[in-house]
Amino acid sequence: MARQVKRAFRYRFYPTDEQAAELARTFGCARLVYNRALEERTRAWYNEQRRVSYAETSAMLTAWKRTGELAFLGEVSSVPLQQALRHLQTAFTNFFAKRAAYPRYKSRKKSRAAAEYTRSAFTWRDGRLTLAKMSEPLDIRWSRPLPEGAVPSTVTVSRDGAGRWLVSLLCEDTIARLDPVDQVVGIDAGITSLVTLSTGEKVTNPRHERRNRDRLARAQKDLARKAKGSKNRDKARQRVARIHARITDRRRDFLHKLSTRLVRENQTVVIEDLNVAGMVNNHRVARAISDAAWRELRTMLEYKADWYGRELVVIDRWFPSSKLCGDCGTVTESMPLTVREWRCDCGTVHDRDVNAARNILAAGLAVAACGDGVRPQRESSRTGQSSVKQETQPVTVGIPRL
Repeated sequence: MARQVKRAFRYRFYPTDEQAAELARTFGCARLVYNRALEERTRAWYNEQRRVSYAETSAMLTAWKRTGELAFLGEVSSVPLQQALRHLQTAFTNFFAKRAAYPRYKSRKKSRAAAEYTRSAFTWRDGRLTLAKMSEPLDIRWSRPLPEGAVPSTVTVSRDGAGRWLVSLLCEDTIARLDPVDQVVGIDAGITSLVTLSTGEKVTNPRHERRNRDRLARAQKDLARKAKGSKNRDKARQRVARIHARITDRRRDFLHKLSTRLVRENQTVVIEDLNVAGMVNNHRVARAISDAAWRELRTMLEYKADWYGRELVVIDRWFPSSKLCGDCGTVTESMPLTVREWRCDCGTVHDRDVNAARNILAAGLAVAACGDGVRPQRESSRTGQSSVKQETQPVTVGIPRL
């Protein structure tokens, strides 16, 4: 059995000088339109208590193009500008639904330089992509093939901080479901071991950021010594960005391989609903937690499980996986992070991480058997809870050992 999904395929490309100049203008115009529309919507709300719709901002854009000050907006493709307004509308929709914070202005130096083209603003012919306002197709390096007969519905062109040009093609793809297997696994996320499986296996954390920390520190020190606004400072900034890009690429590659393996080998994968945003408030472990990228791993597991017909169960973050004895069900009152192995009153000696992974698996299977699916994240105002490991107070319900 197979299913159709929307899937983005990203490639590097090398623009000509003319194409690079056109894209740079488009990035700047899209950012300006986004900021102007945000300013107008903010003013309308605070002055008139009125919400501005996408249609109204689109009419504003037409009026802006007719002014002498912003007439240059008509020199670039109109589609990326309209897409910027649609993205702003989505940001406000998420804000009013309390799914995100209030939209922020885009900075020329800090924001991602990107432009989105829909089907009317590019030509796809014989595997060659030509954007609006350009006479030549992009020189794309096809590191992997697109799906057979695929035609992109949306094209996003961007330039990262390291100066690399990237194009993302959104296409329809057919994903074949994997054959069912009998294996199930619980996963306990950590820092020394990136994940510990209920089978007892521990996957070592590659610590990509730590491996490049000295090189990154030298590059950042060199950047700090450059005069602001100078060309040398811009070159130094790009060197720092290239190191960050290298770290990010290596981390993402590792997480993709790990998540694919877990989904392929197991029918059910159980994880914890970790409060990563709260954990990074602890300055002692914030850098290590960010390097581990638990949130990114969970995202990969979510969409890959959905693609391949697997089940991902997320248990409540307050479940005391580390403090619960998998044999007798006793919950220890205190379990500092320094304790990696502990003995229960029943006499069982536990490896902290392996025991937690087995408890997570048992709890996840119990949730799935009850038909609850993914446990919802609950708000809590508990005091005295560790920001490193969110666990509840002692409970009396035991979970059988698997």
